[in-house]
Amino acid sequence: MWFLFALLSTLLWGGADLFYKKGSVQEDTFSDVKTVVAVGFVMGAQAVFYMLLNGISVSLLTMIKYTPVSFFYILSMFIGYKGLRYLELSVSSPLQNSSGAVTTILLYIFISDIPGAIETASIIIILIGMLMLSVFERKKNVILKEGEEKYRYGAKAILFPIAYCIIDGIGTFLDGLYLDEYSLISEDDALISFELTFLVCGVIALIYLIKKKQKLVFKTDYSKGIAALFETAGQYFYVFAMSGRAVVVAPLVSSYCVFSVIFSRVFLKEKLDKKQYAAIAAVTLGIAMLGVCESLL
Repeated sequence: MWFLFALLSTLLWGGADLFYKKGSVQEDTFSDVKTVVAVGFVMGAQAVFYMLLNGISVSLLTMIKYTPVSFFYILSMFIGYKGLRYLELSVSSPLQNSSGAVTTILLYIFISDIPGAIETASIIIILIGMLMLSVFERKKNVILKEGEEKYRYGAKAILFPIAYCIIDGIGTFLDGLYLDEYSLISEDDALISFELTFLVCGVIALIYLIKKKQKLVFKTDYSKGIAALFETAGQYFYVFAMSGRAVVVAPLVSSYCVFSVIFSRVFLKEKLDKKQYAAIAAVTLGIAMLGVCESLL
């Protein structure tokens, strides 16, 4: 069942990325904070509903135990929300989801699972693709037309998805230890702990917006709510997938950037040059190679 859960997470998170981008307004400096509010409250509602439906509860001690994992996940997601204000989804998503390579490397090192030739080649392809995409972004000349949305290209913008990649990779690695390698926590406890922790962050973010006299506007912020629904549904299936075989699931789920790129091209009409497409193709190919070769083991 872990494979089915991983595929569902992949599709749902690809859809979440699309609506994250639709709800990301560059001119709104509080756009990323508003996204934290939306995701936090939707996840919190799902956690409460799940506990009531299944007659279970999670102690504060359990939430604290899972805090290291939650911290890395939430921090990476906040960085991802901020980065979407400055980069096309079809650029940021493949870079961010190279975190599967980071996780795989860490799992190989710390649980003594030595990579084979195909796994090593996959990781190298991903890293080269990330490097080339960064170089192309820094060199790209942006011609702004009247009424066209402005993106900030260059090293600073690229740092957001790269930071997401590393931090999320560490979080997924810790999740693999908690849920799979050492079974430190159950799937239910992990899911609820993460979602309730995100709820706390959502409440803090809402208080911050109120102090700054900022309001959620349906016309521009409804996409954040839809993204939160997709994100929460994907998180539900992801936790159960990770408890199966983390070293396989991590790179496999990371390939949801393929759906993100497809959605961004179809629905957001994002346009890239040939060099960028080649770099993105390299990253997605490397991720797909990791997922396929691991699933055949």
